Amino acid sequence: MSNTPTSLTEFLATHSSVIRVALTRVRGSSPRNEGTEMFVSDQALWGTIGGGQLEFMAIQAAKDMLQSGDLEREMDVPLGPEIGQCCGGRVEIRLMRMRPSDKRAAAERARQTEAALPHVYVMGAGHVGRALADLFQHLPVKCILVDPRPEEIAYNTAAVETRISVLPEAEIWNAPAGSAFIVLTHDHGLDFLLASAALQRGDALYVGMIGSATKRAKFKNWVRTHCDGQTIEHLNCPIGACGSRDKRPSVIAAFVAAEVIAELTTETAATAPIGVIEAPPGRTYLGRTGRLA
Repeated sequence: MSNTPTSLTEFLATHSSVIRVALTRVRGSSPRNEGTEMFVSDQALWGTIGGGQLEFMAIQAAKDMLQSGDLEREMDVPLGPEIGQCCGGRVEIRLMRMRPSDKRAAAERARQTEAALPHVYVMGAGHVGRALADLFQHLPVKCILVDPRPEEIAYNTAAVETRISVLPEAEIWNAPAGSAFIVLTHDHGLDFLLASAALQRGDALYVGMIGSATKRAKFKNWVRTHCDGQTIEHLNCPIGACGSRDKRPSVIAAFVAAEVIAELTTETAATAPIGVIEAPPGRTYLGRTGRLA
């Protein structure tokens, strides 16, 4: 069994001496925004302030602090040719040795961030649905894979929430505001029912249904007949329609995931109360091994 931490709380509990690295001021272009934080121990790190030479310098400064016993340090770094980056901006960084109270506060911030992630409901656990779950597990969302068929859910290997539901439309009705819904079940009639339920909410940030232009036209006629006054103006169908003719589930899923994330991380969505963040709460180097190169 792997001992690699799966959350910031675990990381902070695993490492006694940790330096918090935080961007306190950003001017101009920068790889990450003000407030972004990263945590560095003597042999591992959690999070990222953007990579590149800036992050390398910050990690080295943090490791120097761990060796020297310093409690705090400030850095003011121009992101130009002098450090081998071409962002053109300037960042100020605060490095601080974490006390137990600082660790508790950081863990609580991480929990709040996790709770505020936008929900993405993948309605259908077939080949494309499972491929989507494989991708969304690495993205800043809470992914819920829904299907009435337990045998299909059983094939899922992604670290996402799964729900076996004989009434999948209820999952849509009960979803939080600002959710995204991707409809790709095994049945066109069920697709129509679920897509209609998602559109009826009026507060979804994304509603998509797998299919073709022909399926969209059929759905439009179905809605006209069965859903008084409803329009499909905000429906994405076909989903992931970026020009590729490759129909492999993994390729379709890649285009759809990009489409959904683009919608969830627009300026409007990113500043909404649901609290979309710009990267997953944790990351370690070399495939999350917990070891620095």
